[in-house]
Amino acid sequence: MVDRLDVALIEAMHDHPRVGDLELSRLLGVARATVQSRLRKLEESGVITGYAPDIDLAAAGHPVQAFVTLQIVQGSIDAVTEELMSLPSVLEAFITSGEADIVCKIAATSHEDLKDTLLHISGSGSVARTSSVIVLSELVPPRVLPILRRGATEPPPRAPAFR
Repeated sequence: MVDRLDVALIEAMHDHPRVGDLELSRLLGVARATVQSRLRKLEESGVITGYAPDIDLAAAGHPVQAFVTLQIVQGSIDAVTEELMSLPSVLEAFITSGEADIVCKIAATSHEDLKDTLLHISGSGSVARTSSVIVLSELVPPRVLPILRRGATEPPPRAPAFR
């Protein structure tokens, strides 16, 4: 669980991606050691998983995106996982409940490139059926701050010197 100081730290890092610990401490009004301790805690607990840049796939030459659902052959999850991991155009894949066993997000350089990827996946002996929808435009960009803000708890009390 994250508290409000953790959320404020994550938000400051989101708003200022190249900021250092000292500037974060100034922005948040807390000691530099507090920032370093909180970052270490957030990294060790797996809340912060990396510091990679955000990439615009369309600007990088992959303007076509699709969501693909897969129904797989019983007992073939390991083979399907290996197959999907081998395809660079598969951005994400999730095991799901309902009609589909897996939902994937795919990026492609063109509709022809997307078709080739879909045919490759469909040709796998571990995939019984696929269905796809092409993304026309992004409505809500990837985000996590709203849900973190909503669930944030109060931070522990600060030392008297900082009140």
